[in-house]
Amino acid sequence: MSEQKKVMMVCLGNICRSPIAAAVFNYVAEQKKLDNVWKCDSAAIGPWHVGNPMERRAAQTLAKHGLPHEQHRVQQLNKDHFKEYDYIFGMDDENIRDIKRKAPKDGKAKIDYLVTYDPKKAPLIRDPYYDSGTEGFEECYQIALRACTAFLEQNS
Repeated sequence: MSEQKKVMMVCLGNICRSPIAAAVFNYVAEQKKLDNVWKCDSAAIGPWHVGNPMERRAAQTLAKHGLPHEQHRVQQLNKDHFKEYDYIFGMDDENIRDIKRKAPKDGKAKIDYLVTYDPKKAPLIRDPYYDSGTEGFEECYQIALRACTAFLEQNS
């Protein structure tokens, strides 16, 4: 059996978009019986929330769809992640710029937008943190579901 492939989802604070995307990725991999082949985690660009759980509305969105979320704790992207992970996906232009800025020269991870794989071609996964409701979190979930499903279909 070959080594498990790893994906890291990254957003600014690791409390909304990236933990939703990681939970969705792992759920889709499990449903497709690929959880022995693929593993996904998430991280933040910045240190602001390290050690905290995900944002309440993000957790509610995952719970609504029956996805586990209780174990999530914010971690910050570090140089070892670029050597350990095969793919590092950012959610928007700023994330991608920051990820590339942090990438060491000897990293193996392919850096890309998660939406690259979205069959509906969403331009990005916008940050719903400052929204008053949950619609942005649901939009994030739906884009992640489409993109993660397509990625796994294309790469497994």
